[in-house]
Amino acid sequence: VQLVESGGGLVQAGGSLRLSCAASGRTTSSYPMGWFRQAPGKEREFVAAINWNGGSTYYADSVKGRFTSSRDNAKMYMQMNSLEAEDTDVYYCAADTDSFKYRSDYVTSAPYDSWGQGTQVTVSS
Repeated sequence: VQLVESGGGLVQAGGSLRLSCAASGRTTSSYPMGWFRQAPGKEREFVAAINWNGGSTYYADSVKGRFTSSRDNAKMYMQMNSLEAEDTDVYYCAADTDSFKYRSDYVTSAPYDSWGQGTQVTVSS
């Protein structure tokens, strides 16, 4: 599966952005997906995860109430509101194409086997 993110950019604090992740390469998209972010010199950080049909979503405490993840078949989205300078990072989407059922370790990067190239989000204060 190939993943391509889009929608990043520069926004002022308090503003909003909507990220997209398009998946291709398979006829079905029934697998869990996630969003992570990473700053230079830091470890990749979990942001959100979504189960195979979008019926369940999970968020890091730092983004709860501000970010909303959704999906439409092979495309995943993340609406980011009330952005803060601390949200400045490269954002990556990921998929675990070998699984169907959501697992608790999807808050870590280990179970994901496909990653996008990342999209930069910069929030100016």
